[in-house]
Amino acid sequence: MNRSINILTVFAGVILLFTGCKKVEDLPYYGLGNTIELSTTSTSVAPGPGDANNPVVTFTWTSPEYQTDTSNYKFILEIDSTGRNFSQASSKTVTGVFSTTFTGSELNNFLLNYGFTLGTPYKLDIRVISSYANNNERYFSNVINLTVTPYDHPAVLSTENTSVSGTLATADEHSNTFSWTGAFPGYSGNIMYAIEYDLPGNNFSNLHSLDAGSNSSELSLNKGEMNDAALIAGITPTTTGDLAFRLKATTAQGAISYSAPVTVTIQTYLPILSIYLVGSVNGWDINNPLQLINDRKTDRFNKVFFTYVKLDAGAEFKFAKTIGDWGSAYGNTGVSGNGYSTGYNQGGNFQVGAAGIYRLTIDIENNMVWVQQKQVGVVGGMQGWDPSVPIYGGYGGRDRFLIITNSNGSDIFKFHDGPDWDNSAPDKARWWGGSGGNLDDDGNGPNITANSTPRTRAIWNGDDKLQVKYELSPANEMRVVGDGIQGVTAWDPGSSPQMTYMGNGVWTIVINLIGNKDIKFLAGDAWGAFDYEDNSGGSQSTGTPRSIKWDGGPNFKTPTTDGTYTITLDEHAQTVTIN
Repeated sequence: MNRSINILTVFAGVILLFTGCKKVEDLPYYGLGNTIELSTTSTSVAPGPGDANNPVVTFTWTSPEYQTDTSNYKFILEIDSTGRNFSQASSKTVTGVFSTTFTGSELNNFLLNYGFTLGTPYKLDIRVISSYANNNERYFSNVINLTVTPYDHPAVLSTENTSVSGTLATADEHSNTFSWTGAFPGYSGNIMYAIEYDLPGNNFSNLHSLDAGSNSSELSLNKGEMNDAALIAGITPTTTGDLAFRLKATTAQGAISYSAPVTVTIQTYLPILSIYLVGSVNGWDINNPLQLINDRKTDRFNKVFFTYVKLDAGAEFKFAKTIGDWGSAYGNTGVSGNGYSTGYNQGGNFQVGAAGIYRLTIDIENNMVWVQQKQVGVVGGMQGWDPSVPIYGGYGGRDRFLIITNSNGSDIFKFHDGPDWDNSAPDKARWWGGSGGNLDDDGNGPNITANSTPRTRAIWNGDDKLQVKYELSPANEMRVVGDGIQGVTAWDPGSSPQMTYMGNGVWTIVINLIGNKDIKFLAGDAWGAFDYEDNSGGSQSTGTPRSIKWDGGPNFKTPTTDGTYTITLDEHAQTVTIN
């Protein structure tokens, strides 16, 4: 048995000896390969949209003769603008073959991604890097040059309807959808689209634009929006005219393409127009302008617009017809009589020299602007009907005025901005009568009756730019209500302390306050009476006026420490001060 084992051991050793002595040259060998030579079928190409799917240039290279099957050969063709030493190279990888072909679209998209200008020839550097599939044994070919001109491949714009019409009653109904094929087919970046329009024959020299978003394929407009576009472009209201539309496409790198235009015939109507104020008063934000009041006097409606606004010395501004469109702005084209001449999409800024409350008026039919220091007061039975001395109150923000006036509960009055009873022209005085909370811009509405004795709080409110309104409330008392008053039931109007009226809209009280609590001001002994809220952002400062408001908001914060304080509420200045 032991002898058999020894024989087997010797035999195995002999086999191992022969195996270990096999020659190196008998093992598989992979050579280092050779450098390659690159060539091209053309040194200059200028493809067009019709070449998008057609081969326009072919690159070929010699074999690196790696010691493996050609299916394991890897080639990276690099392309970059001449002179950059391939620092921003784009690439295309192929395996197992010794050539590659570019279609017009492939080549064009390389250029678009570099941000090259359409229609301008650019010289490119091109080389090939060869290697095994695992990237070993890399060789760089020679560099060849190719001159290429990027081309425009515009979208194709279509319109759902070639003729549309609407009325004021159907303004919100669907009118027309513009749809399009994508610009620059094959381009991988984002493309921003916008619909531009102008009168045919202008060659879009006075174009206006509607944002259509990124990578979108359609934009739908209602009848009001189509009508607005026609009027903005210059088609006369209540007539029929043609409007040319085209699509603007902008790549992420800034290449711009325009579609062929389509024409839509639009039957226009007279809408309720809007005019806006933009300038230092709103940070020159054309996307968030301030709407003016549409003057409802019969001969001025949709023609004359105005607003009351507080301006700093040196403040500048313009008017605009369309939100977001500087091309719709009215500027200052010079002094004309007692006002300024203005023009649509022309002129510089208007400017005021002194700080104050101004009535800004624009007449878009006659291209006139008036910049006048004015504010709204009341005139009537309280003090007489002399319009040159109305009772003024406080400015509660743009197009808002609040007046505290003595009254006997049956006095009649009108709101008036003085100095006379002449409202024959847009720059003259304005006055308003009314009923049921609505005011009449014609000035012929009924007189308003004060509703309380000994004082009335009268508010002129132009927040609704199509219907100026008014509010009346008794100004007989003002109470401090809250949980920040020592010795007083929290939030109980009936037991809360009353302030003393000092005249000219000012109330005052000396009061013991609890620190870090809440209070508010209520013009009555029960909830539902006129009240004031904090507009200071929660300030707890003492000795500094805090802004107030009357249309809802947070409570006022008491000072940080308990103590005896003097509170002064100034309704005309729209402030409260705690000392």
